[in-house]
Amino acid sequence: MHPPKREIFDVAARTNTDNKGIVRAVDRYARTPWGLYLARPTPGRAQFNYLQSWLLPTLGLRATVYDWNPGHQRAQDFYLDVVDIAVDDDGQLWRTEDHYLDLVVYRGQRTDVLDVDEFLAAHRDGLLSAEVAERALGSALAAVAGLAAHDHDLSRWLAGNEMRLWWR
Repeated sequence: MHPPKREIFDVAARTNTDNKGIVRAVDRYARTPWGLYLARPTPGRAQFNYLQSWLLPTLGLRATVYDWNPGHQRAQDFYLDVVDIAVDDDGQLWRTEDHYLDLVVYRGQRTDVLDVDEFLAAHRDGLLSAEVAERALGSALAAVAGLAAHDHDLSRWLAGNEMRLWWR
């Protein structure tokens, strides 16, 4: 079982460092009272060529949309990672720790919960403490309930929480 994936989002440097230490340029960062928006190319990825994400600390979520390459398109509207998000005092450095659980949102239809097996294995293997696992599960369940109550529409659910997201 791999340890939790950690990323760094450096607003001042306009970079995103992935869990392998690869630093990528970010086209756009935008800070809001509820989170951080980022948009960047994804060089070397066969499935998609660009991503946009919102880091939403109070919800413990990273919401992402992908620009799919031909032949790799998916019907999903949003991909949500359950994460812990830490922000430095001046809001320039954001850090995430992925907690294995992922949600795939199909607007107006359903929300699928993925990687429960990885989540349980990580907890069993001591990679997630009981406190962190409980917080991650709580974030995932709250998101599924919120999405279900809003016809699996991420924008509607978040607007009800005073979070207005935009996408490129």
